[in-house]
Amino acid sequence: MHSGSCLCGSVAFAIDGALSAPSACHCGQCRNQSGHVWASTSTHEDNLSFSSDETLSWFRASDIARRGFCRACGSFLFWQHDDEDTISISMGALDEPTDLKLARHIFVADKGDYYDIKDDLPQEAQ
Repeated sequence: MHSGSCLCGSVAFAIDGALSAPSACHCGQCRNQSGHVWASTSTHEDNLSFSSDETLSWFRASDIARRGFCRACGSFLFWQHDDEDTISISMGALDEPTDLKLARHIFVADKGDYYDIKDDLPQEAQ
Protein backbone atom coordinates (compact mmCIF):
# COMPACT_ATOMS: atom_id res chain seq x y z
CA MET A 1 0.00 0.00 0.00
CA HIS A 2 1.26 3.45 -0.94
CA SER A 3 -0.17 6.81 -0.02
CA GLY A 4 0.35 10.36 -1.13
CA SER A 5 -1.01 13.86 -1.36
CA CYS A 6 -0.64 17.26 -2.91
CA LEU A 7 1.44 19.98 -1.22
CA CYS A 8 -1.46 21.38 0.82
CA GLY A 9 -3.03 17.97 1.60
CA SER A 10 -6.41 18.77 0.04
CA VAL A 11 -5.95 15.86 -2.37
CA ALA A 12 -4.94 12.70 -0.53
CA PHE A 13 -4.91 9.21 -1.98
CA ALA A 14 -3.91 5.59 -1.48
CA ILE A 15 -2.79 2.95 -3.96
CA ASP A 16 -3.59 -0.65 -3.16
CA GLY A 17 -1.85 -2.55 -5.92
CA ALA A 18 1.30 -2.83 -7.97
CA LEU A 19 3.15 0.25 -9.19
CA SER A 20 5.23 0.32 -12.36
CA ALA A 21 8.91 1.21 -12.41
CA PRO A 22 9.01 5.02 -12.57
CA SER A 23 9.93 6.96 -15.68
CA ALA A 24 11.08 10.55 -16.14
CA CYS A 25 9.13 12.39 -18.81
CA HIS A 26 10.91 15.16 -20.68
CA CYS A 27 8.03 16.22 -22.97
CA GLY A 28 7.20 19.90 -23.27
CA GLN A 29 3.79 19.54 -21.60
CA CYS A 30 5.21 17.83 -18.51
CA ARG A 31 8.00 20.40 -18.28
CA ASN A 32 5.51 23.26 -18.62
CA GLN A 33 3.12 21.91 -16.02
CA SER A 34 5.65 20.64 -13.46
CA GLY A 35 8.41 23.19 -13.98
CA HIS A 36 10.96 20.59 -15.09
CA VAL A 37 11.08 16.82 -15.70
CA TRP A 38 8.05 14.91 -14.35
CA ALA A 39 8.77 11.53 -12.73
CA SER A 40 5.84 9.16 -12.42
CA THR A 41 4.78 5.62 -11.74
CA SER A 42 1.53 4.03 -12.87
CA THR A 43 -1.08 1.59 -11.66
CA HIS A 44 -4.48 0.28 -12.68
CA GLU A 45 -7.02 3.04 -12.06
CA ASP A 46 -9.06 0.72 -9.79
CA ASN A 47 -6.09 0.59 -7.38
CA LEU A 48 -6.33 4.33 -6.68
CA SER A 49 -8.69 5.64 -3.99
CA PHE A 50 -9.09 9.08 -2.43
CA SER A 51 -9.53 10.04 1.20
CA SER A 52 -9.80 13.68 0.09
CA ASP A 53 -10.32 15.06 -3.40
CA GLU A 54 -12.34 18.25 -3.02
CA THR A 55 -9.73 20.33 -4.85
CA LEU A 56 -8.80 17.76 -7.52
CA SER A 57 -9.28 19.21 -10.99
CA TRP A 58 -8.56 17.79 -14.43
CA PHE A 59 -7.04 19.66 -17.37
CA ARG A 60 -7.23 18.42 -20.97
CA ALA A 61 -3.77 19.31 -22.29
CA SER A 62 -4.33 17.26 -25.46
CA ASP A 63 -7.02 15.34 -27.27
CA ILE A 64 -5.77 11.99 -25.86
CA ALA A 65 -5.17 12.56 -22.15
CA ARG A 66 -6.00 14.54 -19.04
CA ARG A 67 -3.83 15.86 -16.22
CA GLY A 68 -4.95 15.93 -12.59
CA PHE A 69 -3.86 18.70 -10.24
CA CYS A 70 -4.85 20.36 -6.99
CA ARG A 71 -6.56 23.66 -7.71
CA ALA A 72 -5.65 24.94 -4.20
CA CYS A 73 -1.85 24.49 -4.26
CA GLY A 74 -1.21 23.68 -7.94
CA SER A 75 0.46 20.30 -7.43
CA PHE A 76 0.56 18.25 -10.66
CA LEU A 77 -0.49 14.78 -9.46
CA PHE A 78 -1.86 12.56 -12.25
CA TRP A 79 -1.78 11.87 -15.98
CA GLN A 80 -4.32 9.58 -17.64
CA HIS A 81 -4.65 8.48 -21.26
CA ASP A 82 -8.27 8.37 -22.48
CA ASP A 83 -8.00 4.87 -23.92
CA GLU A 84 -6.19 3.16 -21.04
CA ASP A 85 -7.30 1.85 -17.65
CA THR A 86 -4.08 2.91 -15.94
CA ILE A 87 -3.20 6.19 -14.30
CA SER A 88 0.21 7.81 -13.85
CA ILE A 89 0.98 9.23 -10.42
CA SER A 90 3.61 11.82 -9.58
CA MET A 91 6.56 10.30 -7.74
CA GLY A 92 6.92 13.55 -5.80
CA ALA A 93 3.41 13.19 -4.39
CA LEU A 94 4.04 9.73 -2.89
CA ASP A 95 4.90 9.34 0.77
CA GLU A 96 8.30 7.79 1.41
CA PRO A 97 9.62 5.22 1.41
CA THR A 98 8.39 4.43 -2.09
CA ASP A 99 10.73 1.46 -2.61
CA LEU A 100 10.84 2.44 -6.30
CA LYS A 101 13.77 3.50 -8.48
CA LEU A 102 13.73 5.46 -11.72
CA ALA A 103 13.90 3.03 -14.65
CA ARG A 104 13.91 5.12 -17.85
CA HIS A 105 13.63 8.50 -19.53
CA ILE A 106 10.85 9.13 -22.04
CA PHE A 107 10.29 11.83 -24.67
CA VAL A 108 13.97 12.77 -24.57
CA ALA A 109 13.70 14.18 -28.10
CA ASP A 110 11.68 17.00 -26.51
CA LYS A 111 13.89 17.60 -23.48
CA GLY A 112 14.86 21.11 -22.48
CA ASP A 113 18.10 22.57 -23.77
CA TYR A 114 19.13 23.71 -20.27
CA TYR A 115 20.09 20.29 -18.88
CA ASP A 116 21.76 17.01 -19.80
CA ILE A 117 20.73 13.49 -18.88
CA LYS A 118 23.80 12.04 -17.22
CA ASP A 119 22.69 8.66 -15.87
CA ASP A 120 22.88 5.35 -17.70
CA LEU A 121 19.14 4.63 -17.74
CA PRO A 122 17.45 3.78 -21.07
CA GLN A 123 16.26 6.76 -23.08
CA GLU A 124 13.26 6.69 -25.41
CA ALA A 125 12.95 9.44 -28.02
CA GLN A 126 9.13 9.41 -27.87
